[in-house]
Amino acid sequence: MKDEGYKSFWKEKREYHTDNCGLFFEIKSILYAQNSKFQRIEVVENEYFGRILFLDGLVQTTERDEYFYHEMLVHPAFVTHPQPQRVLVIGGGDGGVVKEVLRYPVEKVDFVEIDEKVIRVCQKYFPWLKKVLQDKRVELILQDGFEYIQQAQESYDIILVDSSEPVGPSVSLHEKKFYQLLRDNLSQPGIVVAQMGSPFFHQDELFRKFEFLRTIFKKVFFYTSPVPTYPAGEWSYAFLSETIDPTQIIRRPAGGLKYYSPQAHQRAFLLPKPLEKLRQNKS
Repeated sequence: MKDEGYKSFWKEKREYHTDNCGLFFEIKSILYAQNSKFQRIEVVENEYFGRILFLDGLVQTTERDEYFYHEMLVHPAFVTHPQPQRVLVIGGGDGGVVKEVLRYPVEKVDFVEIDEKVIRVCQKYFPWLKKVLQDKRVELILQDGFEYIQQAQESYDIILVDSSEPVGPSVSLHEKKFYQLLRDNLSQPGIVVAQMGSPFFHQDELFRKFEFLRTIFKKVFFYTSPVPTYPAGEWSYAFLSETIDPTQIIRRPAGGLKYYSPQAHQRAFLLPKPLEKLRQNKS
């Protein structure tokens, strides 16, 4: 559906990273622009990046560069876990994370997303989601991620948190209690990987999370990777476990990847000096 008033007003779409800088996209066409119960959902088309999903004005994914983020959120856990079978994905309504998980012979993927409208919009405009939801291993659960993990009766080998920024419906997914609940629903051995934000713009938030995460998990490792359309072009992630060292790759990654490799994996965990406070000894 098209919002003609919106289209006539904008010739470009901007995401502000501070009050005076950000990223802009020239709009070729507006494919969708409406509010859901939870947030503003927009899909626009840009000549270079193709279709772009915005939630509350922030870039979530683009056709051209989605693999940088989705591959680096998923594959470090899968190449370091001895036998991942049951997987929980919280957030990521565009389906990119689940798409990467399904490259492996897992038994079950519980896919928890709060906003049904995001699912329906992305089914239409991002073809990979339709294929994901047709896979018999995937169960779509339309529920708040925090509420789900409070009530969950399952234990998971890998939990992947693809939350949006800590505003609106995602606020609870960035707090200590949420990660305590994730640990309680984690198999042993098990891994949690969560997106952590920009290592340039969100350093204070990264340091805040590191302090409480190391009181919950014995292994707390941060890593980074490029994501061209995210703030400053780089993103960070937390790898959390009781026993697994993420720098020790024990299996080959799935085939057909565009960015992830064992070399990219090792490089991702070599944090630069501004992030040295996030380094943890391997012991």
